[in-house]
Amino acid sequence: MLTVHHLLLAFTAVTPLELDDNAGAAVRGAIVNALLNRFCANKAAPTCADCPLLTVCPVAALVAPMRDAGETGGEQRPRPYVTRPPQPRRYAPGETLTFGLGLFGHAADLFPYLVMAAQGIEVQGLGRRLQENNGRRGAVRLAAIDAFNPLTGAKQSLFRAGQRQVQAPGIPIGPAEVAAFAANLPTDRLTLRFLSPMRLIDGGRLVKRPALRPLVQRLGIRLTDLSTAYGDGPLPVADARSLLPLAEGATLARDTTRWIDVISHSRRTGERTPIGGFIGDAVFTGDLGPLRELLVWGSLVHVGKNAVKGDGWYNVES
Repeated sequence: MLTVHHLLLAFTAVTPLELDDNAGAAVRGAIVNALLNRFCANKAAPTCADCPLLTVCPVAALVAPMRDAGETGGEQRPRPYVTRPPQPRRYAPGETLTFGLGLFGHAADLFPYLVMAAQGIEVQGLGRRLQENNGRRGAVRLAAIDAFNPLTGAKQSLFRAGQRQVQAPGIPIGPAEVAAFAANLPTDRLTLRFLSPMRLIDGGRLVKRPALRPLVQRLGIRLTDLSTAYGDGPLPVADARSLLPLAEGATLARDTTRWIDVISHSRRTGERTPIGGFIGDAVFTGDLGPLRELLVWGSLVHVGKNAVKGDGWYNVES
């Protein structure tokens, strides 16, 4: 069984801080850098894959999870987490910025490392380098961490500034919770609200407008990979083959999405990666009942390119 733990991390700006449209990539980069700076025991290794400590390293398990011999797919498994970006804007000292993290399956056991990485962001800063900060990133202080169920709104306080101990996440979301939420959705009309860029490739081409069939097809593959790598095996609902005709037959009844172009830049590798996609609302009609459960899973694990950087985040609404 695959479970998902969603977390909300709140930081208080200490100095002016600015996040632009690649806020998800900035957050992911800050977390990865903090993990490597604090916990990497072999910084001489050029990559995690080249390190002899790979199989026992918690950092590698989060940032570079390699497939075992015999596993299908690329060299690496999908990352066991996604980010949910903060609002891209300027933050004045004293203001709060909040972002989300989703942890998949047994990766939740690595929660203590992520807490320490979040505290490490206090040291390295966040956002763009600003002249008024003497060329440094915005300084922040970790204010709170909550476990959060985006399906029900339930919250659990895990940490508050000044506390000496952190609680373990205790709001897992699994197949039963997903099925219960999906059962209350309409069977003939659904709204997908794309909260971060949705970037899908179908037949080698970028999908520029919302369409259910490529989304469902890619989601089935992603959920199978995640439940195999971090759960107890593939979830039955992840086998999307029988759902593709229904997804293909759905009608895009209303489309208020727009395309945004966003570039993610890696300071470590110098690479520039396009992470743009469409955001906004898409209303679909048709025989959607059998699709509901899989679509709700997608709202929890994201789908499409660059999910680890915050892309592919959407809500399913009536």
